[in-house]
Amino acid sequence: MTQVRPETPGDAAAVDEVVTAAFSQPGLSAAAARPVEATLVEAVRRSDRFVPELSLVAEVDGRVVAFAMFSLVDLQPDSGDADGVPILALAPVAVAPDCQRRGLGSAVVRSGLEAATRRPEPLVVVLGEPAFYGRFGFEPAAGMRVFPPAEYPEAYFMVKRLPAWLPWMAGRVRFPSAFDGA
Repeated sequence: MTQVRPETPGDAAAVDEVVTAAFSQPGLSAAAARPVEATLVEAVRRSDRFVPELSLVAEVDGRVVAFAMFSLVDLQPDSGDADGVPILALAPVAVAPDCQRRGLGSAVVRSGLEAATRRPEPLVVVLGEPAFYGRFGFEPAAGMRVFPPAEYPEAYFMVKRLPAWLPWMAGRVRFPSAFDGA
């Protein structure tokens, strides 16, 4: 039986295992094998941008097998508002290799997006495969005048509007220091 729920502090090791396994590259030494996505999860958890109720796991028969994290980033509006507008970023999404292609990644993304609609943030951004994220209502961010930091490829930068979105909300996304190195 599959259950999607917010992660608890006791899930940290299992989440790390899932994220590391999902993003590791074969043939690397143990020291080099730790993917940046696993480091990102730890850094976001320690930051003020962590949203515990939007850090989700999927369990199958009591085993954590999938993970998705939505955290706060900022949209620097075209108007030049110095503080920016808090929005959500979806990163990372990970599924244990032996459980992939079963809809578990989709389950944690859907559950997170559903929970995000009840929050005050107007948008969710993601850097990912358009064919996958398009299924959840993500669209090219540039079409909404939302742009990634310069180092991120626009072709894979997508956005999903939430109920709090207003048409003036456009600009460049700024990731907090927790994303450095990710």
